[in-house]
Parts: sequence; C-alpha cells; structure tokens
Amino acid sequence: MSDTTSAWPATGRRPSPDSSHSVLVELRGVEKSFESPAGTTAALCGVDLEVDRGEYLAIVGRSGSGKSTLLNLIAGIDRPTSGSVSVAGTAVHALGEGPLARWRGENVGVVFQFFQLMPTLTVAENVMLPMDFRGRPPARERKRRALELLDRVGIAGHADKFPATLSGGEQQRVAIARALANDPPLIVADEPTGNLDSRTAADIHRLFEELAAAGRTVIVVTHERTKDWGFSRVVQIADGLIESSSVEV
Repeated sequence: MSDTTSAWPATGRRPSPDSSHSVLVELRGVEKSFESPAGTTAALCGVDLEVDRGEYLAIVGRSGSGKSTLLNLIAGIDRPTSGSVSVAGTAVHALGEGPLARWRGENVGVVFQFFQLMPTLTVAENVMLPMDFRGRPPARERKRRALELLDRVGIAGHADKFPATLSGGEQQRVAIARALANDPPLIVADEPTGNLDSRTAADIHRLFEELAAAGRTVIVVTHERTKDWGFSRVVQIADGLIESSSVEV
C-alpha cells in the first residue's frame, strides 16, 4: 500500500460518489450531548459520515474527542441527541428498544478492548451465545458453526477451554469469532488491540482486513498508529467534529 494519501472533505463525505459505491452506514447532522451535574457536554457536533460496504475504516483522535461515542451510535448502542443514523437502509436512531436490540443482534458484531468473554462458558459456548440470544440457527447447528468460526480465526483447538486459559490475542480472536456468529454485515471494534503486543495486534488487524476484503464493513476506533495496518480510510475526529478523512491510494 502506498504512502500517498488523498484527502476527503472534513465531513467524511466522498467528493463525487458514483454507482460503484454502495453505502452501508450514513450519518447526517449527528449531535450527541451528555448531561451531568456540571452541565451539558457536547460529544459530537453535527457529524456527517458515509461508510461503504467492504471498507476497513479507522476512527482516530485523542481521548475525549468523541470517537467511541461515534462508534456507539453507528452500532446502535447509544442514540443521537439529534440527527440521523442509517445502516443498510434502516433508520437506527428511530428504532424502539426491542426492535433496536433485535436489529443490533442481526446486523452488528461488536469487539471490545477487554474481550468481554463469559468466564464460566467455554470458548465455543461464548461464540454460540449470540446465536442463542437470536434463536438461530437451530440449536443442533450452533456448535458446528461456532467451531467453523473458531477455525476461521485460527483457534479451533481451544474450543473446549475456558477464556482464562488463553492469551490476550487468543481471547480477542474468540471475541472476533463471537462477533461473526450471526453473520452481520458490520463489525465495530473499540480499541481492539489496546492490550495486545505489537505482533499480536498486527495479526488482529490482518484478520480484520481479510474480513473487509470478504465484503464486511469493519470500523475500528484506535489510539494507535494506522500506517501499515491495512485501513482503506482513516477518519480523524477532534472536539466532536470530523477534522479530516483520508484514503491510501
């Protein structure tokens, strides 16, 4: 991948969309404020953003810049104070709590920095958990699918172990397999390699890049360097606004 970058407008919109693009995520005029005893804090201030299917997108910025808030709104974990969030044509911001939970279970896989695996469940059972919540596929097929996903991320041999017996990198691979359990079109990850050594982090980014190349949209919030991680685009956010958007060419 070349070191040359081409800048997009700070809104995160493309300069001239064409029919070869297929937008999966679209944010328009998104604002998010939080209330506290000290008053109102604006986390996002009128963000516009489009993300294509198959993009491997990095959202970067300093602590408190609004990047994790932006990721949570895209994933339907939080709601905007104003503006619209659309994913695959669904107005996520307008869904009620029940429909939102069902939508998220079917359309979004979430990968956390600290893995968030259930310690009393085996690795395979952790991967099966989203299938159990969704009620699909049939119960007799869930273990087989879990093993296929664990094989895909390279740790099928650990299926019957408990998370505590695995290394950090192995646990994150389990978390990625779990995120893929319901075959979602969108994967979001908040600082997924923040607790991993550089070699293991490179392996995780390579796996994300492969998922994007296979057609999934992968959005990663990170404090880390983005050069050489294979991102198709990097969005810089500061003080709740998109400051820049650049793509390697």
